[in-house]
Amino acid sequence: MDIAFIGLGHMGGPMAVNLVTAGHRVTGFDLVSALNEAAAAHGVVIAESAAAAARDVDIVITMLQQGQHVIDAYQGSPGMPGLLASARAGTLFIDSSTIAVADARAVHGLAQGAGFRSLDAPVSGGVMGAEAGTLAFMVGGSDEDFATAEPVLQVMGRRIVHCGGPGLGQAAKVCNNLILGISMIGVSEAFVLGERLGLAHQALFDVASNASGQCWALTTNCPVPGPVSASPANNDYRPGFSGALMAKDLGLAEHAIVDAGIHAELGLLAAAVYRRFAAEGGGGLDFSAIIEDIRAHSGAPGESEAMA
Repeated sequence: MDIAFIGLGHMGGPMAVNLVTAGHRVTGFDLVSALNEAAAAHGVVIAESAAAAARDVDIVITMLQQGQHVIDAYQGSPGMPGLLASARAGTLFIDSSTIAVADARAVHGLAQGAGFRSLDAPVSGGVMGAEAGTLAFMVGGSDEDFATAEPVLQVMGRRIVHCGGPGLGQAAKVCNNLILGISMIGVSEAFVLGERLGLAHQALFDVASNASGQCWALTTNCPVPGPVSASPANNDYRPGFSGALMAKDLGLAEHAIVDAGIHAELGLLAAAVYRRFAAEGGGGLDFSAIIEDIRAHSGAPGESEAMA
């Protein structure tokens, strides 16, 4: 297929390259020239603008940072046409950004109002998943549009789940990352508690990874070095999924929780914890480095009892 890929950053760049490797003709664009150059070195044809990339293609994929960025890219601005004004009839738009559910539904409305087909398809799996083509896609939109997109998404991902109608891919992503953020805080607090009690990291891992404490945050992204060799903890917390991105995603979850009127104490607390972590210097580290924040804010042994 002829595919336009808008947004060639840490996630979008590898995803576009995987499409090229699979034999698709990919025209890309990013506002950062270095990202365009990196993608071009792997066979992506770089257009002069996002709108130019979207001309005469079958599918337009966007991977941008904020919902407003996606809306602006679709609509364009004075003197600069948007993607919708440039695309030919029948083009399928796929937005793989992680944005608010309300924004995703607004993007669907823009595309469908202009006569185009549309899906929201956020991803999970981080940079390593983007590079390896093993991402998980959570897709919202019609059955027909999902069927068209699925073979293309399978090039970039290992698990493709159709979650329902417009916006429900983003809803699934928000809920998944809410679970992940809460889980990582819980796992990290357990390891810090274990340290204080004299429990070795490996011993706690061996117990919890084979008991009711087992979860992805423990067995794949373990926040302490040693037990899981591929976890960022063994590489000075170089991010696979950064603290800044977790703060952003939990912020989206927070908005959804409030809008839906859900009594979600842990979700709101997790959002506040990661927002502080990112603001205090953790944004560029892997989100599992939250364990360092927990250590830093922990009192001396017995301090809470003395204060009681």
